[in-house]
Amino acid sequence: MIKHGGEWKTVDWQTALEYIARGVGEIRRDHGGQAIGALVSPHSTVEELFLAQKLVRALGSENIDHRLRHAEFAAGEGVRWLGTSIASLSTLQRALVVGSNLRKDHPLFALRVRSAVRSGAQVSVIHDRDDDWAMAIAGKSIVPAGQWVQALADVATAIGSEKGQKAPLQGNATEAAKAIAASLLSGERKAILLGNAAAHHPAASSLLALANWIGEMTGATVGYLTEAANTVGAQLVKAMPGQGGLNAGQMLAGGLKALFLLNNEPEFDSAAGAKARALGQQGSMVVTLSPFKANLDFSDVLLPIAPWTETPGTFVNAEGRVQGFHAVVKPLGETRPAWKVLRVLGNMLGLPGFEYESASEVLADARGAADAEQPLVQGKLLSNKTAKAAWLGDTSAKPVAAPIYQLDSIVRRASSLQLTADARSTQAQAQAPAAPLQSQGERVTA
Repeated sequence: MIKHGGEWKTVDWQTALEYIARGVGEIRRDHGGQAIGALVSPHSTVEELFLAQKLVRALGSENIDHRLRHAEFAAGEGVRWLGTSIASLSTLQRALVVGSNLRKDHPLFALRVRSAVRSGAQVSVIHDRDDDWAMAIAGKSIVPAGQWVQALADVATAIGSEKGQKAPLQGNATEAAKAIAASLLSGERKAILLGNAAAHHPAASSLLALANWIGEMTGATVGYLTEAANTVGAQLVKAMPGQGGLNAGQMLAGGLKALFLLNNEPEFDSAAGAKARALGQQGSMVVTLSPFKANLDFSDVLLPIAPWTETPGTFVNAEGRVQGFHAVVKPLGETRPAWKVLRVLGNMLGLPGFEYESASEVLADARGAADAEQPLVQGKLLSNKTAKAAWLGDTSAKPVAAPIYQLDSIVRRASSLQLTADARSTQAQAQAPAAPLQSQGERVTA
């Protein structure tokens, strides 16, 4: 579909792809590759993400990012992952969870942690809500998100006083902090788990640095619970800006001449929220690749791609395990797998290295690219060890963390899920649609 004179017109694939190739080619010629960017969803497959970043970089740009809900984009080495195996969550003896309602944000992980609690494990929490986790909580610090750095610094200070070490940030050893510290200083198998809100926090790197220090002092692993199906995979295939590239926040602020949106709706999937509607008012070409009639208000082209159920692909889960799958059904109507669409765009733009015949060939290339630094295998991923803790002038902004039934375009359109108590209780939040999307809810098939 192409928008002409403010109205959407259905066209064939060849016409749509030629329109994009011609427009992007002219933008590249007149403004340079850095005028082009892509915002990609971490719910996309390894193959889709790999080709998206390859396309953008082949055009001469480093403007690509999957961290749509992040408020901070500190540089660092390594990959944000769980820090331990998923199975080990069932045998933990001590755990500290920061910035998550584990029961609702990660219910399968919560089942394993609950099993550990039934065997005597102690779980502590730093969060902005005192949720019912359906398990005993040993210690908690329930404070506004802007005070999480302080709360974690307080725990570090309490641990430091017991270990004779100086914490990275000097806090106050409150009673709540002492209780959490005492729990982490006892037992053996331990983990510090940073939730979605901690990953998206304006002071995310400070939270990570404090967590890493506490982990070193107590023998706990440190990791992220990870928001999406392919958060780890997106990092491994470098769906993030390189040197001089714009991050998601900068791209959402506008200024690019061409912007690709892969499997996301910035209004609901990014920290920009409703401000993302202004993307189409800046004279840029916005190309949406989606299974749904999405981003109609500000896109110029809508390419109907197949959801993950209709295409072979690969995800890398929170522990770094590669998980491949086959299509369950054939693509609907004239929809195409996103990896094929991106490959053809590369061909039409005359870019080298887009001669793939199958998704497996794309995966093989993605593995080769990742193997140079971070292999796509379990046990060889690293959390950022060099993040520095620092007090920020203002961390009052609430992290943008989507409720479980608002995480992606598919669940937002699932009527059955939107009728649940969990969905109804979160629909009042700023970025949650009050009901399954209607005008943009139907599949786009041609």
